[in-house]
Amino acid sequence: MAGKKVIIGMSGGVDSAVSALQLVEQGYDVSAIFMQNWDHKNDPNCSAAQDLTDARAVCDKLKIPLTTVNFTEQYWHKVFQYMLDEYSAGRTPNPDIICNQEIKFKAFLQHALASGAHYIATGHYAQIREENGKWHLLKAVDLAKDQTYFLYTLGQEALSKTLFPIGHLKKNEVRLLAQKAGLSNYHKKDSTGICFIGERNFRKFLGEYLLSKPGEIVTTKNVVLGKHQGVMFYTLGQRQGLGIGGQKQQQEAPWYVVAKNLEKNQLIVAQKHDHPLLLSQHCISEKNHWIQENAPTLPLMCWAKTRYRQTEQKCTITNFSHDHFYTSFQTNQWAVTPGQAIVYYAGDECLGGGTIVSANANH
Repeated sequence: MAGKKVIIGMSGGVDSAVSALQLVEQGYDVSAIFMQNWDHKNDPNCSAAQDLTDARAVCDKLKIPLTTVNFTEQYWHKVFQYMLDEYSAGRTPNPDIICNQEIKFKAFLQHALASGAHYIATGHYAQIREENGKWHLLKAVDLAKDQTYFLYTLGQEALSKTLFPIGHLKKNEVRLLAQKAGLSNYHKKDSTGICFIGERNFRKFLGEYLLSKPGEIVTTKNVVLGKHQGVMFYTLGQRQGLGIGGQKQQQEAPWYVVAKNLEKNQLIVAQKHDHPLLLSQHCISEKNHWIQENAPTLPLMCWAKTRYRQTEQKCTITNFSHDHFYTSFQTNQWAVTPGQAIVYYAGDECLGGGTIVSANANH
C-alpha cells in the first residue's frame, strides 16, 4: 500500500499521533487534518486550541502537512442538536456514536475522498479485516481500550476506506512508541467526555440550552423526598448528585434513580442497587444498523452490551417489528438506559447495534 494517500484525523492526543507515525513508517503518503467541531473561540472551556498546538507539533516532527477543517455547522445540526433533542425527551444519548457516524466517518471521509485520498485514518482502538469482499469490524488487541462500541454505525463503504493503525497495539506500547519517536505529547492525558463540555459542570452547561423544569424526587411508593432540577439531568442507576441523603424514617443507604415519570415530571428513586426497576432481561432497540448492511437471519444468538464499559452478555435477538429489534438476555441486566446503544458481537467481531428505546424492568 506504499504511496497510497492517507489523510489522518489528528486530535492532538497520543493515539492519533502514533497512528500518523505508523502510517509514515509504512510508506503511505500522509497528510493530516484537525477537525474543528465546536466554536472554541467563544468557549474558554474547550481544549481545542491546545489540542491544535499539540497536533501541529506532532506533524512538524513527522514532517507531514496539517490543515484545519471546520465542521462546526455539521456538528451543531447532526450531533449537538440530536443530543439536546434526546435529553429533552428524557433519554440519555451517546453523542460520541453520532459524532463518529456523522462527522468522522461521513463529513471527514467525504472531505478526504474529495481531496484525492485513498483512505482516512483515525486513532481509534479497533481493527478492520477484509474477507471475500466484505469488511469486518473487529475489537482492538487492547480490550481495555477497545472502541468498537462507538463505531457500530460504520458501513461497508466507510470500513473499506478507513485505517486504524494502532488497533493491534496496547496503550502502553502506543505511549512507548511516541516517546521513542520524540513526540511531545507521549505523556498527554487521555481526553474523556465530550470536547465542548470540557471541565465545566454538565448540568449548568445543558441548562444554558434547555429549559430545565424542576419537579419532585419520589420513592417507588410516591413519598416525596426532595426536588430535582429537571429529569433530563439524571440517568438510570445514577447515585451521585441527588441531594436526598439523611431522610427521616428512611434507612441509611444510597439512593439510585430507578425510573422517570415524564408525565408527572417526577424522578423515582430507590435504595437498593439491584432494585427490580433497575433490572431488565429484555430491551427494544430502534435505528438498528448492521455492519454487513443486511440484517442477520433471526432469531440470532450472540453477545451484546448496553454500555461501553460492560462485558458482553449472552442474548437472543428477534424481530419485534420491521424497524425494531427485541433482545432477550440470558441474565438480568442493570440500568438498561433508553437513548444509549446496544451493540452486538460474535466473538471479536462487532455485528452492529441500535438505540435502546425501552427496557422491560422486572417488577
